[in-house]
Amino acid sequence: MSVDPTPSDREPADVRTAGPLQIVRVPAFRDNYLWLLRCAATGTTGVVDPGDAEPVRAALAARGWGLDWILVTHHHWDHVGGVLELKQSHGARVVGAAADADRVPGLDVAVAQDDGFTLGAQQATVHFVPGHTRAHIAYHFADARALFVGDTIFAMGCGRLFEGTPAQLWDAMARLRQLPGDTEVFCAHEYTLSNARFARTVDPDNAALAARAADVQAARDAGRATVPFRLSAEQATNPFMRADDPAIARQVGLAGAPPVQVLGEVRARKDAF
Repeated sequence: MSVDPTPSDREPADVRTAGPLQIVRVPAFRDNYLWLLRCAATGTTGVVDPGDAEPVRAALAARGWGLDWILVTHHHWDHVGGVLELKQSHGARVVGAAADADRVPGLDVAVAQDDGFTLGAQQATVHFVPGHTRAHIAYHFADARALFVGDTIFAMGCGRLFEGTPAQLWDAMARLRQLPGDTEVFCAHEYTLSNARFARTVDPDNAALAARAADVQAARDAGRATVPFRLSAEQATNPFMRADDPAIARQVGLAGAPPVQVLGEVRARKDAF
């Protein structure tokens, strides 16, 4: 649940207007962010996780853009609800997980771990990151320093384990945190304020976390979105990405336990928070 039901009503939609990949934040529903991507070199345009077609159509029309690709991270309704409508209206092709071919509507291009996907002149690598769902994927545009993670990572948080296991989620976290720290993370929800409050309960002595929580509070008080964010911030403050930190293990009463067990306990506490 979002703390602010209209997190971006006062926030400009454009996130990046320069560089190899232009990225536009498109608010939807109560706390979702959909993402338009446009290759600066070719004009090829995509959208990530269009749960609702109408705000996507409006954002495209406002810029005079077409739509070539629909990138899906997982099958939940708030990520795919507008896929077929946009595919029909714009002739876009749909890319999604091969392991979820039965649940991604209109799938044209099925991808798996380490597969490449090309948006114009921009190349993305696919990461298979199950946990939130059994076939969740993420898209990493290395040259553009952009990572589209759906519901796998949130700022200082992660998605609930609806279909996957703590072991799968820890594997995903351990792999994604190896990407360059200056990578910008584009997740699908404005959950940051609640995540910050919870993270401090399991990592209370983390000075970087305390400072980030204060910055997030100020941003939300001013009606500003908190997404995207740098991966380096998650490496320093996200308790799910840092489940191998002995301080977190001690705080949750699992000193010496493996990271998978610590992550499972932290996720259980967040579920009840």
